Amino acid sequence: MTFPGKFTESFVADKLDKISVSFLVNELEVRRGGVAPNIAFGMGRLGLNPVLVGAVGADFAEYQAWLERHGVNTSGVHVSQMHHTARFICTTDTEQNQIASFYPGAMQEASNIELQPIVDRVGGADVVLIGANDPGAMARHTQECRDRGYDFAADPSQQLSFMDGKDIAPLVEGAKYLFSNEYESALIEQKSGLSASDLASMVEVRVTTLGAQGVRIHRRGAEPTSVGVCKPERIADPTGVGDAFRSGYLTGIQWGLGDERSAQVGSLMATYVIETVGTQEYMFTRESFLERFAQNYGDAAAADISAHVVVS
Repeated sequence: MTFPGKFTESFVADKLDKISVSFLVNELEVRRGGVAPNIAFGMGRLGLNPVLVGAVGADFAEYQAWLERHGVNTSGVHVSQMHHTARFICTTDTEQNQIASFYPGAMQEASNIELQPIVDRVGGADVVLIGANDPGAMARHTQECRDRGYDFAADPSQQLSFMDGKDIAPLVEGAKYLFSNEYESALIEQKSGLSASDLASMVEVRVTTLGAQGVRIHRRGAEPTSVGVCKPERIADPTGVGDAFRSGYLTGIQWGLGDERSAQVGSLMATYVIETVGTQEYMFTRESFLERFAQNYGDAAAADISAHVVVS
């Protein structure tokens, strides 16, 4: 929501212990989001059929139809009988100050989800990405992946700031992939007490996004791979850029590509998101995707992925 004024004009300095204020907003935008749906949507757009796992409320029906239309399998979603779907509500004033609330809602029930029945029903799991969720669910799903031998990607992202150091290492131990941005990477080391060499021994591939500097990938036993960003035509909204990168990178890996090509696919997906307002509002065709890929990474790179790109 957008408030056409200044929040500060509604507060009385010596009355802040008893606040009761209301803001008349002139703009309301409802956008789709959530780490897992954002990633799954991107993979679906590239022709895969990812399985979404999480807990939602009865208000999920419209969002579910949208995801299903774009190639996402929602059969692994648990529908709460008591709570609404998690949501982030934010009001911004003319000074770009924000007052925001996060309602976890049905997310609190995600720890009740067992992965094995879902994996058995869909015929196996190539990799289970465990993103920011209810901390209990993240711990349970990580341990289940280790116990059952499922390859998994650790992506704690936004939850890192709220987690104790002792809870971070168990989310990383044994992961095939560890996703983070540069700040989150430092936070993992600082809060857990793990060094970069410790993490290198715990995970097979460490993927660190670097904002405008691109991405750096450390695969155990190999030289680091660095990939630059795709040049955006405009910058509209950075929300969801990291999720889009993950969708492209994991799709490239599923296609059988190496880290460099996969990261390039991820970088192009991220650019589509930064050019649009909203995390799932971008559009492209197979032809435009390949043309832009070639412009940024060369004709040979585009030829390497052309047989795989199927846009849904």
